[in-house]
Amino acid sequence: MNFKEYLQSQKSKLEKRKADLKARACKTDDADELRSLTSDLEEVIDELNDIKEQLRNLEDGEKPAETDDTAEEEENTRSIALNKRAIPDNAVLVNGRNVASFNTSAEKRDNKDIYASYEYRMAFKEYAQKGTKIPYELRDNSANTNTLGATIPTTVLNEFINEIKLKYGNLYNKVRKLNIVGNLRVPIAKLQATFKWVSEATVSPKQDGGTYNDYVEFSANTAELRVSQTLLSSIVTLDLFEREIVNVMMIAFLQAMDDGIVNGTGNGQMLGILNDPRVQATGNVVEMTETDINDWTQWRKKFFSKLPLGYRNGEFIFPLSTVESYLETMADANNNPVFRQATGLEVNDGDATNPNGVFFGRAISLVEPDILPDFDTANEGDVIGIFWQPEEYAINTNMNFGMRRYFDEDTNEWINKMLVVLDGKVLNPKGIYLIKKAIATA
Repeated sequence: MNFKEYLQSQKSKLEKRKADLKARACKTDDADELRSLTSDLEEVIDELNDIKEQLRNLEDGEKPAETDDTAEEEENTRSIALNKRAIPDNAVLVNGRNVASFNTSAEKRDNKDIYASYEYRMAFKEYAQKGTKIPYELRDNSANTNTLGATIPTTVLNEFINEIKLKYGNLYNKVRKLNIVGNLRVPIAKLQATFKWVSEATVSPKQDGGTYNDYVEFSANTAELRVSQTLLSSIVTLDLFEREIVNVMMIAFLQAMDDGIVNGTGNGQMLGILNDPRVQATGNVVEMTETDINDWTQWRKKFFSKLPLGYRNGEFIFPLSTVESYLETMADANNNPVFRQATGLEVNDGDATNPNGVFFGRAISLVEPDILPDFDTANEGDVIGIFWQPEEYAINTNMNFGMRRYFDEDTNEWINKMLVVLDGKVLNPKGIYLIKKAIATA
C-alpha cells in the first residue's frame, strides 16, 4: 500500500466516523452528550480536511493550499450545518436536557432579509460564542462595517423593539424616532403669517410661507453594550441564546436612552434636555420650595399660569420619591388629603409594566433618582422635575446593531461588544419647562 492508498483508506474511515457522529447527534436529546458529539465531529472534520488536502497535493503536484479565509469559511458552513441538524430552533433546555420535536422536513428559508434567515441567526450565534467568522455568502458588506462588526439578526431586533414597547423605556417610548444620515443638518421651519383687513381698493400683501432660521444636526455617535462571554457560552439552543441577547440588550439600552434624553452631555453622545443650551436660553424655569411643591394652589399660580396655550398639552418627568413625598401628601388645613380631588393625581407605581401616572390631567413618566434627583436630596437650583413635549425630542438611529468580539488581556476573557450608531437632541425647546428646587427665605 503506497501513501496515496493509505490516505484514501483513512479518508473512508473518517467519512464513516463522521456520518456516525452526525446520526448520533441528531438522535440525542441530552445536552452534555450533544456537546461531546459536536466536539468529536469537529475533530473528525478537521482530520478529514487535512487528508483531502494531502490527496489534492498528491494528485495536482504542488498546488497551493487553500487560503486561511477559504478554510475558515468552510468551517463556518460545517458548523452551521451541524447546528441545524443537531439543535432545532424550538429546543428548550430543561434540567440539562434539550426538549423539542425534531422536524425532519426541509425548512423553507426564502426570506429576502438575510439577517432574518435561519442560517444567519445560527452563524451569528457561532460568532458571539466562539468568534467564528460569518460566512461570506451570509454577509452584507455594506452593513458589516469595521465599526459595527457582525450585524445582529433582524428577528432579534424585532423582538427587542417589541419588548421595548411593552415593558421599559418610559421616556424612550415617547420621543420621536428618526432614521436620517448622520452629520446632516435638519432645518426647523418657523412658520409665520399676519392677518390684515383689506378693502376693495387694497390687496393683501403676499405672505411668506415660512423661513428656515434654525436647525438641528445629528451626529453619528457610536454607543456600545458589553455582554459576558460566560453568559453567552452557557446558552445551548438558538431560541434561548436569542432571548437572552434580547434581555441583556433591552435593559442596558433603555437605561442609557432614558438617562441620555435627560442628562446626555452631547460630547460623543446624545444631548440631553438639561445640557441643551437652547433649553436654558428659553428661561422656562419654575422654582418650587418645599411648601410650594406640596400646595396645589402654588402649582396653578407659579407653573400653569406661565404655560402658553400651545404647550399646555405636555407631560411631566418626576422621580417616584418626589411624587410620594410631596405630590401625594397634599392636604387641606385639617390635614385631609386633597391631592386626588385638587390635582387628579393617580400613580401606578405598583404596576411593573406601566409605573406612571397623571398629574393635573398630564401624564407623568416616573424615573429613578439617578436620572432626576428627588426633592429631599437635591441641592438648591437642581432640576427636580421636567415638563416637556415628548414629540419635540428626537432620537436618530437605524437600529442596526452590530457585535464585535475581542479578548480582554486584563481579565483574560472574551468580550462581546454590541454597537449602534445613534444620536438624540431636542427639536424645539420652547415647550420644555424646568422645575427647580428653591430654598424658602425667612
